[in-house]
Amino acid sequence: MTLPEFFDHLGIKVSILVAGLAGGFLRGLSRKQFKVREMFASPVCGALAAAYLTAPVVHYLKAVGWPLPAADQATEHATAFVLGVCAMWISDAIFEAVVRHFRPKDE
Repeated sequence: MTLPEFFDHLGIKVSILVAGLAGGFLRGLSRKQFKVREMFASPVCGALAAAYLTAPVVHYLKAVGWPLPAADQATEHATAFVLGVCAMWISDAIFEAVVRHFRPKDE
């Protein structure tokens, strides 16, 4: 089984995975404080978010009547890239909320 066949088996389009990876990489490079941890985590987080969230987000955007390009592939790749860029911000916000929830309260 080749790598593209493996991703197809998981239901992931390789081009969407690459678009999310590129978005995460861009997000990692655009930080003011350059952290090695984020340089590795951002592309992985972006690729995973793009792989699994692109289809639902595109479906939602079509359902609400958002003006989208006629080409579905262009829409999917653009959405995957934006999700890749935003994924690390989303994960940072989720982790912050979880830490805030479970942090012991000072009395």
